[in-house]
Amino acid sequence: PMAFISHFVLDEMPHWNPHITTKQGDVKVIDRKSMKIIVIDSTIALLGGSAIALSFLPDIKKTLLVFACCFVAILPDLVEAPYIFLNYKKEYLRKWLSFQKQHQFNAGVFWGILTQIITLAAALTWLIK
Repeated sequence: PMAFISHFVLDEMPHWNPHITTKQGDVKVIDRKSMKIIVIDSTIALLGGSAIALSFLPDIKKTLLVFACCFVAILPDLVEAPYIFLNYKKEYLRKWLSFQKQHQFNAGVFWGILTQIITLAAALTWLIK
């Protein structure tokens, strides 16, 4: 549950995202630059989460728990994927996108990325200790 809740808590922190939806949750055309950012961000997250999870080996239970927590933490964004990328335009998904959009603290590129780096550094420092 904490992993799931952390998604919404961290969405309230100032951060930057490529803007691929309108305030109402409607999808804009996803340009190549935004898609590249999404792929890079997702790859870094997958590699980072996997590295943390695998660091608990040979303890399989802890490793699987970390993988499960990583999955649950990104689940709110994964729910949006069919709507955004597969043109699966169901009303409940549009409402979910709108809800997510209303609970984002979007910042400009510089300040948004800076706060993301600071948050990541704090989290890694906490994990290492």
